[in-house]
Amino acid sequence: MTDLPPRTRGVIALLEQNCTVCMICARECPDWCLHITSHTETVQEPGSARPRQRNVLDRFAIDYGQCLYCGICVEVCPFDALHWAPDFDYPGTGALDGSGAVAELVHERPALGEWVAAVPPPPPLDPAAEPAPEAAQRGGRPGR
Repeated sequence: MTDLPPRTRGVIALLEQNCTVCMICARECPDWCLHITSHTETVQEPGSARPRQRNVLDRFAIDYGQCLYCGICVEVCPFDALHWAPDFDYPGTGALDGSGAVAELVHERPALGEWVAAVPPPPPLDPAAEPAPEAAQRGGRPGR
């Protein structure tokens, strides 16, 4: 892969452990291409007086046939669960006869999670700053 400009938009990657199913990304999406379902579970945290309700992600899918690549979902996510990944090898072109094209444009959570490894870390705020902790977690390059 060649070096891409810092704000290049490829595909949207999902860092699933950061997703709290707050639904802000789906509400703000101008073309409703995000499909999210969840359920709640009761969790008893050690040391807490009463059990808590927690949202659990069941489905997170993006229909790239509808996506405008506007980046609103990435910008509004308060938990940094969505990131731009510089991957341009989209399925969805289908066979030469045109079969399979539409179905291949909907990417479910496992595929979105695979793209997280390609997400570049954010550039450091200061030239003397330490690399972002996400760089080591994802195995990416340290900040530029």
